[in-house]
Amino acid sequence: MTFSRRTTLAAALALTALGLAACGKKDAAAPAASASTAAGPLKVGFIYVGPVGDAGWTFAHDAGRKAVEAKFGARVKTTFVENVPESAADAERVIRDLAAQGNKVIFGTTFGYMEAMLKVAKDFPDVKFEHATGYKTAANLAQYDVRTYEGAYLAGVAAGELSKSGKLGVVASIAIPEVLRNINAFTLGARAMNPQASTKVVWVNKWFDPGKEREAAITLIGQGVDVLMQNTDSAAVVQTAEEKGVYAFGWDSDMSKFGQKAHLAASSIDWGVYYTQRVGAVLAGTWKSDTTWWGLKEGMIDLKHYNASLPEDVQKHIAAKRQGVIDGSAPIWKGPIRDNNGKEVLGQDAVADDKFLHEIKFYVEGVEGKVPG
Repeated sequence: MTFSRRTTLAAALALTALGLAACGKKDAAAPAASASTAAGPLKVGFIYVGPVGDAGWTFAHDAGRKAVEAKFGARVKTTFVENVPESAADAERVIRDLAAQGNKVIFGTTFGYMEAMLKVAKDFPDVKFEHATGYKTAANLAQYDVRTYEGAYLAGVAAGELSKSGKLGVVASIAIPEVLRNINAFTLGARAMNPQASTKVVWVNKWFDPGKEREAAITLIGQGVDVLMQNTDSAAVVQTAEEKGVYAFGWDSDMSKFGQKAHLAASSIDWGVYYTQRVGAVLAGTWKSDTTWWGLKEGMIDLKHYNASLPEDVQKHIAAKRQGVIDGSAPIWKGPIRDNNGKEVLGQDAVADDKFLHEIKFYVEGVEGKVPG
């Protein structure tokens, strides 16, 4: 994989000066009387690439951390460090510091932390490490991800029905398979409802840059787009849509407060589904290294936070498509599917497997332009 899952958001920070303990949430109450908490609460650390208030990716992860606290109470004590760059030295320093402070479970929430987590895991064999969106594991390092493309597909269903121009737009971050999956799934959903729908893409080459995200949204609107999706982390796209009188979807979390008229719905991730399960396994002594990719079926992603103006018939169509994905009766990735040059990439009635999805490097029919090199 050439590009990292989350690109650096800020210049290298003076991380050694960070008061990590100040980031911990909740003072530990008296631990429950059980073997798992006899020595005090289980310490759980989270490392974030962005700010917890970004309203997107990191915000959603932090909601998952809070879900752990809510479920396990005094049995756990969580700590987080935000705005940690993906550079190997910076990431390793923070991960190693959290392990040295006694955190027995550490979640690294971006692809760029993978090598640093792998390195530190070797030095702390009694610590359970969990890495988001990567592909390497070890005896004490697990990997997890969410099927964000399923939420994008449902957003596309709504966009295909509500767009008056048939011109849709995506403000995209970095051209890796994950983001291409989301753009393509959005387009497949839209064309399932309107076969003439098309998608324009503007790449900002960052995950979190409100200024560039706003500029990209304005560019797309200037090209006639009347429904926007994003694969970036700030609420700038929704805010711009509100200003310009077009529709948009929240990404990773509910962004309706940034555009009450524009915000149709949000493709929302519930990381708490995974985090509570994995922390529970540690407490129970049943944790093991694994690779997990959950989606609609497991309740980890969904299109929700609907605008009150979203027509009832559109909501019914979304619900039907959702059910088809969950029970397998209507897969998103079922052939024939062609790329936007007309080449068949998935044959008649063939259903894509995870290997296919992880290696997507093309636009499907309906997406305009070329994938960046």
